[in-house]
Amino acid sequence: MAKKQQQQHQVMQQVPSIGGIRSSFQSLVALLIAILVVATIYIKQSNEQLFQYWTTYDKTITGLSSSCNLFAGKWVFDNRSYPLYKEKECTFMSDQLACEKFGRKDLNYQFWRWQPHQCDLPRFNATALLEKLRNKRLVYVGDSLNRNQWVSMVCLVDSVISPTFKSMHNNGSINIFKAIEYNATIEFYWSPLLVESNSDDPISHRVPDRIVRVQAIEKHARHWTDADYLVFNTYLWWRRRQMKVLWGSFESPEDGVYKAVKLPRVYEMALQTWAQWLEVHVDRNKTQLFFISMSPTHQKANKWGGIKGENCYSETKPVTEEEYVGDGASPRMMRVVDSVLGELKTRGLNVQMINITQLSDYRKEGHPSIYRKHWETITEEQLLNPKNYSDCIHWCLPGVPDVWNELLYAYILEL
Repeated sequence: MAKKQQQQHQVMQQVPSIGGIRSSFQSLVALLIAILVVATIYIKQSNEQLFQYWTTYDKTITGLSSSCNLFAGKWVFDNRSYPLYKEKECTFMSDQLACEKFGRKDLNYQFWRWQPHQCDLPRFNATALLEKLRNKRLVYVGDSLNRNQWVSMVCLVDSVISPTFKSMHNNGSINIFKAIEYNATIEFYWSPLLVESNSDDPISHRVPDRIVRVQAIEKHARHWTDADYLVFNTYLWWRRRQMKVLWGSFESPEDGVYKAVKLPRVYEMALQTWAQWLEVHVDRNKTQLFFISMSPTHQKANKWGGIKGENCYSETKPVTEEEYVGDGASPRMMRVVDSVLGELKTRGLNVQMINITQLSDYRKEGHPSIYRKHWETITEEQLLNPKNYSDCIHWCLPGVPDVWNELLYAYILEL
């Protein structure tokens, strides 16, 4: 009997008490809550740091308040003074960007005005810009988002030029709009990675295995050499973990050396080649240089409080939370740009950053989505799920890129 009682006592000692279980559970809950609080604080601080980063570039312009940050502000609905042109009236509108033409019914995306906090953005005046461009070349160089901005600029000036005094000419990678009376051109040159690549064909550039020659730029750059204003961008085509680099030529690819280089190092290598070319070839007394920061995408609705798995499709209003920061742009790649531009500045060559990232990040409703020309036949399966073929990268016109050009206009008129 005594032995049995001793065994029962030992079992009782091995089984934790209800109070012990409750205490352990409470400790675990407390630990999880602590972790959640720390994570929330960390995310909030990270977002605040990103917000500050995306809105702090060299941004003051002579004639405006020295404290005016053109890139920090809010979108104001203004259907009296916007849009600055009508989609149907732009002679050279692109079907990829003509959302109203392809069935979009809610047109409020056309009526938003960017309002910096401490000042007003100068009102765009097409005639004043054309006078500034008289006998000059304004050249946009980059990818389809820079082409998006170029089409916007062409539309912004188109209405003040009579049909007999304007022309459009396409020649391979270069597209040239000419205001004949002013002897001025507004051009776009297709060079999505700035340096040479196997994606340089302006039409057939979707390749499964992207290859770049990070030390080769002359094939492209010779078309920009004598431009008066150069507006560069490059980001979208670099969005991958690594890129195959070719040391050699595309004419004799079998003789070259290939190596996969990770991001952002390969991006930095390309930008350094670009910067070296600018330093050697740009006439500093003539050419003004600009770099457009990365245009954000809106692929994940849960980032702005939407449903997980959705994207920009069916969005009709901008984000109103001023400190909202999405994930459609890469701070670490932008820091590479900052570094390269900073090095150029120390060597006496200034490239003005036009920071479009944060202000564009609010505009989740500004993309073409499904309202555009489709170059490939849409399948029945896609039609049943429109979000799967929505374009949440480019921008409807009139729309967000018009503001990018208003910012550019403000700098050009003050230079």
